Amino acid sequence: MIAFANHFAFEFKTGLRNPTQLLMNYLLPLGLYGVLGLVMTQVNPLYRQTMIPAMATLASLSSTILGLPSPLVESREAGIYRSYKINGVPALSILAIPMLTAIFHALIVSGIIAATAPALFKGAVPTHWGAFVSLTLLTAFTCGAIGTLIGVVATSSSGTVLWSQLIFLPSMLLGGLMMPLDVLPESVRRFSALLPPARAMQAYLGLAYNQPTVMGPLASVVVLLASGILAFGLAAYLFNWDNRNSARRGHPLMALLVLAPYVLGLFL
Repeated sequence: MIAFANHFAFEFKTGLRNPTQLLMNYLLPLGLYGVLGLVMTQVNPLYRQTMIPAMATLASLSSTILGLPSPLVESREAGIYRSYKINGVPALSILAIPMLTAIFHALIVSGIIAATAPALFKGAVPTHWGAFVSLTLLTAFTCGAIGTLIGVVATSSSGTVLWSQLIFLPSMLLGGLMMPLDVLPESVRRFSALLPPARAMQAYLGLAYNQPTVMGPLASVVVLLASGILAFGLAAYLFNWDNRNSARRGHPLMALLVLAPYVLGLFL
């Protein structure tokens, strides 16, 4: 337990000292929070109603989907995991600790946003704070598990950028972070249902804000939880200690199974 705590403290400090990690964990989400708060609330005053959950979801995306995969790949390429294996560090700890630290950073930024948005931008506060906190934890966990899975299956740092952007960019445009899903065409809305942020926003609106949704909020919670558990399970199964180790327990394309809860969620 002491070793786990020391490893966690080391990873947490790295997220503050490493310039790239600091950018992804704090500077990017807080910078976008400031810019969107100034611009979007003037262009569309209704944006204030969804600003806090949208920015909290963005913080989770930035810390986990964008910031988490590359350090995992770089550590594997540098042979750090080989030394961990020699010293008896379990694979689950190698995956869980970076994910937990990224989640912790995302929660800190989400707390800053929730505390300051009402005063700075007149952002609407949640009707049910308990649901808001629970959904923030769930969203950060799901995004963290998916980010971990990307770091496990990607073969290079450039590969992590590609896979991360395949999630991040559509989420910004079609995930309900910039505009509500009910203004999107039906065909585009069905694609949005495959994105974790879209599910998170629907859960926030239905359960934390008592607003109407285009997807079932409880079904969205189930989809997020199932995909998070499945993503971390796949990451643990597909984990490879060394890039030079050609023997794997499964093909990297198995990672696409993480889409199964979202596809099934289309029929719920």
